[in-house]
Amino acid sequence: IDQRNHSSVTEFVLVGLSTSWDSNFSTFCFFTMFYTAILVGNFLIVLTVISEPALHTPMYFLLSNLSFIDVCLSSFATPKMIADFLLEHKSISFNDCMTQIFFFHVFAHGEMVLLVAMAYDRYEAICKPLHYVTIMSLQKCTGLVVASWVIGILHSLSQLTFTVNLPFYGPNEVDSFFCNLPLVIKLACVDTYILEIMMLSDRGLIAMTSFILLLISYTVILVTVQQHSSASTAKACATLTAHITDVTLFFGPCIFIYAWPFRNFPVDEVLSVFYTVFTPLLNPIIYTLRNKDMKSAMQKLRGQLMNTRQLSQLSLTMRAPHN
Repeated sequence: IDQRNHSSVTEFVLVGLSTSWDSNFSTFCFFTMFYTAILVGNFLIVLTVISEPALHTPMYFLLSNLSFIDVCLSSFATPKMIADFLLEHKSISFNDCMTQIFFFHVFAHGEMVLLVAMAYDRYEAICKPLHYVTIMSLQKCTGLVVASWVIGILHSLSQLTFTVNLPFYGPNEVDSFFCNLPLVIKLACVDTYILEIMMLSDRGLIAMTSFILLLISYTVILVTVQQHSSASTAKACATLTAHITDVTLFFGPCIFIYAWPFRNFPVDEVLSVFYTVFTPLLNPIIYTLRNKDMKSAMQKLRGQLMNTRQLSQLSLTMRAPHN
């Protein structure tokens, strides 16, 4: 990133982390375990959907993309946060800070749009079951996924375009574990009131539009479900419960954090960690433990992997020289 404003600040210090060595080492182990679980859980969902033909449906196609974007959302800052627990000087360069801001908004707002796409998929499946296969074609599902990424990228560029050229001359301490845009803007040596309002409006437009569309979709779906038979109602409610839980966990911290975007509260750091670390871990739990098809496919995949391993070991044994 070309710093055309010639700011004297070349790095930012992340002060939103504990300073006690004992506490930092314990937290390092804790978050390393969680981050590993995020990678394993979400990549397992992607691998399961790809390997099982029975899951080659619009719902699971969108779910696998949700798992992928969850990995991205947890990876834009979590690895550095984990590494910083073992460092005394927790800093990030100007360019890396702008990069974090860019990818955070790409992944976070891309996931918002993807959740709307998943709600739309459930709406078509439950409210228009006879036309579902025709409406939710592979081309349309691919278009929805591409649209989520495009909207996320365009939104992020709109946020970053103004931020990268702001003059930063000090102080350079960000009270967070990553470069949170509202907190970074506060450090600029210029009146940023108008810019803050513009950025808040931009973020709020996508977040509120997505949230309203989700509320409308799930309200219509729930009303439709009540008119179906008890068997179909139970199955639909199980799917809807998973989706609504995921939406609540994702938008809850987001709404609280950005309700007061340019004021920092002690709880903000906890919610930021929950938003970027715990939510991506909860998604695979929500969508697998309550889904019989996914659990069955994972057991099948496990059996295939074990058979492959046994065949490999047998092959190595047969090739080994005999004395």
